[in-house]
Amino acid sequence: MSFGYLFLEVRRAMRSTRFLIFSLAFPVLLFLLYVGIFANGDKAAVGVLMVNMTSFGALSAALFAGGRVAVERSLGWQRQLRLTPLSGSGYLAAKGITGMLLALPAVILVPLVGAVAEGVSLDAEDWLRVTVGIWLAVIPFALIGLLIGQVGTTESMQPIMSMTMMFMSLIGGIFIPIDSMPGWLSQIAHVLPSYWLGQVGRGAVTSHLSVNLGQAVLVLAGWAAVLGVAVVRRYRRDSARV
Repeated sequence: MSFGYLFLEVRRAMRSTRFLIFSLAFPVLLFLLYVGIFANGDKAAVGVLMVNMTSFGALSAALFAGGRVAVERSLGWQRQLRLTPLSGSGYLAAKGITGMLLALPAVILVPLVGAVAEGVSLDAEDWLRVTVGIWLAVIPFALIGLLIGQVGTTESMQPIMSMTMMFMSLIGGIFIPIDSMPGWLSQIAHVLPSYWLGQVGRGAVTSHLSVNLGQAVLVLAGWAAVLGVAVVRRYRRDSARV
């Protein structure tokens, strides 16, 4: 993998106004708004809202990185890259790592606001779970972004990404509490990676409706493995057409 290419990808993404709004400003503003409306001084509720908005910002940023793939495919940029020393695996790795790096600001900024502005207090292990844990848990979403970029078109990317982001956030329990869902919808939620993403951090702030961390890690690892295979197969299929 070329580190120069990776640096170019991250710098280009960071210049996007959409990224800055939806992945950085929006989660922080929603966190502060929801705390003011729903928390009512309940520190556990503040912690849960912090985890949820951290998860939302991180998954949005990780998905965002895949949007460039569809644009590059339509412009023939992928075909040009195949004529360079950059390998297919290097290209995909750079895109995936870009998604992970773009998720970093959200997993730092939202918890920082929670600690400084809202008085959230956790021990070192729980802070690591809320930050590093959630950051690593967005790997499946970086892969989902890559997969959508490999199958979508320039015109369809925006609505597909937006619908994916909102579906994962709403049904996955980030915006809608799982215990307020009807039974059939709750069963769907438990399948989605966004539910398990939220569970990684949720256990650090409350025991209510939390699952074992090891179980969440195993489910997310399974999602990552399946999605990784799908991304590679799709890329090879496109390569065979050249």
